[in-house]
Amino acid sequence: MKRLNSQLQHDGAPLELVLLIRTLLAACKEISFRVSQGALAGVLGSTLSENVQGETQKKLDVISNQILKDILSESGYVKAISSEEEESVVPCSPNGNYLVSFDPLDGSSNTEINSLIGTIFSIAHAPQWMEADDPSAFLQPGTQMVAAGYVLYGPSTMLAMTTGRGTHLYTLDKTHGGFLLTHPNVKIPVQTSEFSINTSNQRHWQEPIQSYVSELLAGSEGPREKDYNMRWVAAMVGDVHRVLCRGGIFMYPFDKRNPQMPGKLRLLYEANPMAFLVEQAGGLASTGSGRIMDVMPEEIHQRVPVIIGSKEEVENCVARFK
Repeated sequence: MKRLNSQLQHDGAPLELVLLIRTLLAACKEISFRVSQGALAGVLGSTLSENVQGETQKKLDVISNQILKDILSESGYVKAISSEEEESVVPCSPNGNYLVSFDPLDGSSNTEINSLIGTIFSIAHAPQWMEADDPSAFLQPGTQMVAAGYVLYGPSTMLAMTTGRGTHLYTLDKTHGGFLLTHPNVKIPVQTSEFSINTSNQRHWQEPIQSYVSELLAGSEGPREKDYNMRWVAAMVGDVHRVLCRGGIFMYPFDKRNPQMPGKLRLLYEANPMAFLVEQAGGLASTGSGRIMDVMPEEIHQRVPVIIGSKEEVENCVARFK
């Protein structure tokens, strides 16, 4: 099996980007170890504080964020980082060539039940004319990403990553500590019979999503004339990983409770990196009104609706918004 370095070189990634990815993954391996210790290390449960999103922080949220922040700040490759757990950008090295955005522990509420969680990240070039503490450096569309991925902390620790030359899945071999290529050039099936959405929010959805999900639930007796299965992990990393492995559609749409907040998922460090992975695997990623990766960010914690997955199913859903 190919090692991560070999695949990155095969895909034409420049040396400094390879070194940055290795540095980032060193942090993820440390997080993987902390997660695996669970209650034995006293890392489960909540803190007494909220993050900038207004969400109660889990202990592992804080630990994971600090691990990533420390390692990336000291690497010399990174000009600044943005994180779900940080109110503003964190300046690193003034001469760094890259910007890194991340959700340090997606699905952290799952830690209490020993279910799927993960780290999501995206990497872009740093504008050299901007100061390291300038948030506007991050206001680039997803099309400007040079790499994106996630590390899934499950029964095995897996990495999904793209540098724009296909999406590859790697598995952490704990015998030597490296990520090995186990699923090269994954391709999402064009058609699917699985969908993923939090149906407890159904009463708040816009009509196009209401209509679409109602058709799926009607099954073989409905207009789609086939039965669908619903799957919901409550962690984007888990739901998107399933889409990459066997197809499906994942949705976290806009709902009407707060018109000022057009979705739950953050553009820079959740929607964009997942959209990059899914598109490179032959799927589609939309907000309902356009391609996710074409959205021009207005601020680092901007939220967007998300509809991603198998091409035909995403097209069918999005067509209802026109």
